[in-house]
Amino acid sequence: MVYAKTKEKKEWKKHATSLICVMIASLIMSINIKSFVRAGNLVPGGFTGLSLLIQRIFSDYLSIEIPYSFINISLNALPAFIGFKMIGKKFTMYSIIMIILNSFLVDLIPVTPITYDPLLVSVFGGIINGIAISIALYGKASSGGTDFIAVYISSKFHRSSWNIVFGINVVILVSAGLLFGFEEAMYSIIFQFVSTQGIQKFHQRDHKMTLFIITDQADLLEDSLLTYTHHGVTRFEGEGCYLKENKSMLYTVVGADEVKDVIHFVKKLDPHVFVNVMKSESVTGRFYQEPLE
Repeated sequence: MVYAKTKEKKEWKKHATSLICVMIASLIMSINIKSFVRAGNLVPGGFTGLSLLIQRIFSDYLSIEIPYSFINISLNALPAFIGFKMIGKKFTMYSIIMIILNSFLVDLIPVTPITYDPLLVSVFGGIINGIAISIALYGKASSGGTDFIAVYISSKFHRSSWNIVFGINVVILVSAGLLFGFEEAMYSIIFQFVSTQGIQKFHQRDHKMTLFIITDQADLLEDSLLTYTHHGVTRFEGEGCYLKENKSMLYTVVGADEVKDVIHFVKKLDPHVFVNVMKSESVTGRFYQEPLE
């Protein structure tokens, strides 16, 4: 009964965190579009950029004003369906909430340029966009479109795929350059590059870290670690060269976003534990990653 209540409380906490992250990310992204992106006439890549591009084509060439919300929600219908089938129901639902919220906020928030310098717009707009998407990803959601592709590839192959998405976005931006001039398109590529690098920096789920845990409580730690992290643990026996005491080393690989929790967990079990943390460039083989439900 206690376990059930604890689990239910944890689920509600996750749900609340996701909703808060979605709302914050939607607001930041919307303000960014109506300030930096609009000021520089940029196309930020992805389905957001594609929506702005279509909206601009109708406005400049056909003198028809179409709401951003209508275009963005329509374009994301198919990616959302694919995400629902291939990534996870909860992740897709939170992403849909963000797509809808962001779409209507872009229509409602007035254009408020902060600067018209194209380089400043590209760099700082890209940083803010990367932060917004990172917040959404932390809340187990996305801004839709090509983000679904990135998340699916990352979940499938356990490695960052944002540079692949950047390549897809460059194609969209080159198309925009053919229609509205390559100067704006090149600044848009800078915007997208900065945004992509920001996501890779702030979003830790795709990064792996190796832990070398030196302890004399290996019997207790190894079973507890397996249960707590769901990651494999390998045990090595050795001797401390200073005090000549028998020591065990537990070797495991975890996600970068799990490191602090794991270290805190092992220190509670063994206050004298020694942990060496190293960045893992890549991991081959089975690696448990919490599924996006």
